[in-house]
Amino acid sequence: MMFDRPDTLNGSATVSDRGLSRRHFLQAGAAAGGGLLLGLHLPFAVPDARAASHKFAPNAFIRIDTEGKIILTMPYVEMGQGTYTSVPMLIAEELEVELSQVQLEHAPPDESRYGNPALGGLQATGGSTTIRAAWGPMRQAGAAARTMLIAAAAKRWGVDPLSCRAERGEVIDAATDRRATYGDLAADAALLSVPNDVKLKRREDFKLIGTPAKRLDTPAKVNGTAVFGIDVRLPDIKIATLAQSPVFGGKLKTLDDTAAKAVKGVRQIVKLDDAVAVVADHMGAAKKGLAALVIEWDDGPNAKLSTADILSQLEEATRSAGPVAKNVGDVDKAIEGAATKVEATYHVPFLAHATMEPMNCTVHVREDGCDIWVGTQIIARAQAVAAKVSGLPLEKVNVYNHLIGGGFGRRLEVDGVARAVEIAKQVKSPVKVVWTREEDIQHDMYRPFFFDRMSAGLDKDGMPVAWNHRFAGSSILKRWAPPLFANGLDPETVDGAVEPPYAFPNMRVEYLNVEPPGIPTAFWRSVGPSHNIFVVETFMDELAHAAKKDPVEYRLALLDEQPRAKAVVALAAEKAGWGSPLAQGMGRGISVQTVFGSYMAQVAEVEVAKDGTVKVHRVVCAVDCGIAINPDTIQAQVQSAVNFGITAALYGEVTLKDGRVEQSNFDTYQLMRMNEVPTIEVHIVQSGESPGGMGEPGTSAIVPAVGNAIFAATGKRLRKMPVDTSMLKAG
Repeated sequence: MMFDRPDTLNGSATVSDRGLSRRHFLQAGAAAGGGLLLGLHLPFAVPDARAASHKFAPNAFIRIDTEGKIILTMPYVEMGQGTYTSVPMLIAEELEVELSQVQLEHAPPDESRYGNPALGGLQATGGSTTIRAAWGPMRQAGAAARTMLIAAAAKRWGVDPLSCRAERGEVIDAATDRRATYGDLAADAALLSVPNDVKLKRREDFKLIGTPAKRLDTPAKVNGTAVFGIDVRLPDIKIATLAQSPVFGGKLKTLDDTAAKAVKGVRQIVKLDDAVAVVADHMGAAKKGLAALVIEWDDGPNAKLSTADILSQLEEATRSAGPVAKNVGDVDKAIEGAATKVEATYHVPFLAHATMEPMNCTVHVREDGCDIWVGTQIIARAQAVAAKVSGLPLEKVNVYNHLIGGGFGRRLEVDGVARAVEIAKQVKSPVKVVWTREEDIQHDMYRPFFFDRMSAGLDKDGMPVAWNHRFAGSSILKRWAPPLFANGLDPETVDGAVEPPYAFPNMRVEYLNVEPPGIPTAFWRSVGPSHNIFVVETFMDELAHAAKKDPVEYRLALLDEQPRAKAVVALAAEKAGWGSPLAQGMGRGISVQTVFGSYMAQVAEVEVAKDGTVKVHRVVCAVDCGIAINPDTIQAQVQSAVNFGITAALYGEVTLKDGRVEQSNFDTYQLMRMNEVPTIEVHIVQSGESPGGMGEPGTSAIVPAVGNAIFAATGKRLRKMPVDTSMLKAG
């Protein structure tokens, strides 16, 4: 069947609002069919220089037709993190409907209506911003709709609206028990003026928020009806797969496609400047055709690049001072006068995203338009790049978003869409471009490589009087959002370094932007903190060891100014049984962080075998993420993020030799196996604060906790990831 609109996802029956609420306003109008259409204007938190260029346009989230169907348009995407349950919970709570009563649909590309206020108005899902951005606006949308439906019923019955209440998709007159469904009231409500102010429910009156709700997207994923980008099927569709230059920056030199054209099912060979695609009736034929190609590449300027070259480049850069991201007091003087000085260097490698659903995009380019079916975290940018590559006006490009089989930041990039449109321009029929796993890993856009120099001064009691952190690596925002890269600093890259939870009387953080040649970098789950929390929390453990103090007690002594951080450290340590004896070869390690608006501490229990292999047996996590929208989702997010982070700690590494990525599939880019998954305990602090982010914190917190546990077990300090098992071998 043709997909001529975003898919509707059946419901399962079978940002802090501080500083934003004053500027929200709601607008309603009649929807096609006489229903109620509720729109919401979002304030865009953009830099002052760009604020004037933005227009605030209506943004429809709720649609109720006269038959009572309630459709919620999701401005954020679902990639396994539970967004398509948590966001509907916010709306449904105030709208007074059950989750089983709603249907969901993907939002089309339209930044003026579906922009993320936490990301400067970009229509993007990332940075653990969804619930933080949705917390106020989505509840207000639901409350406004509820208020208007009650007003419509009261007007019909000639009673005071205060005598009516909404419940399970109906308005009820308390005095007479008269009832009217939302569908029956929708047309009347659409004719009413939108209230200037809406009353949100008190937190003690919540019925959905704070309860463990079942995921709305699970049934379709279990029974196979869920449509991911890779599942799209169109009439006369062809399947393509491709080979891109094995060296970034290389070009196609010569091609012999004779044998490939002879493969049964192969229909066409598409040549591009730096890639070749085989178009076929099915993926099997496309892969056989690809294997039959005889390709000679011009490797270009990066032909001899190696990981050692990049490490040397970054290490050398950190020998000089860089732009200062934070400066408190006089660090040099404090270190000079310290009773003890501690120094260490760290580095972390490139990491691939390695999502379960490889890169894919279906495109149909015609003279009069271009249609795209894809799973993307940034749909409006996907539309824009497709328009640019196809040469068509923006309004002639339609993008239909789908469920995503893993994003982790990879699908905040649009290189896959651009490549698919390049290929589709030479194909008459719709074509689905699917990257092989090897192509996906070897042509990823990687988590940046970083090198760090740390130094600190301790007083006679072993407490820090100075903290100095200098590091070098590439900037994602410099490429992705140039206006946000200012004065040599990238706020994403220094996140987790400039605002540690600890009180340091003297502190300096410097960042040197160094771009390794030819290696594309991109957001990777937990972004800056994925690197910075490893460095900060490992070095903090080193300071505790130098001071001959217990790592938990040492941290607690420095957290008086951060009571929420102090509380999660104490809770995680208590639940983990910190200080109780462990078997020979085992150790516990702790970390704490205050990133993405949430407070999290983790304790890892690991075992180091005589051959140096590491097994993580147990992880105890204490999290204060503000008010918990869906505790089940929070637990699942922590479990997912912890496993993702352990994979990085134990195995994750992309290396280069002769300009080529050496890893190619899950045999060489290893993921944690099911039998390696630890017991993960999640303890959620009951909090009245506005929600924080939860998709990423668990990933950045677990890596140093594992490293610190390895030190506790072996006395050997790991200052780079992944774990070097040869260093840990007994004897």
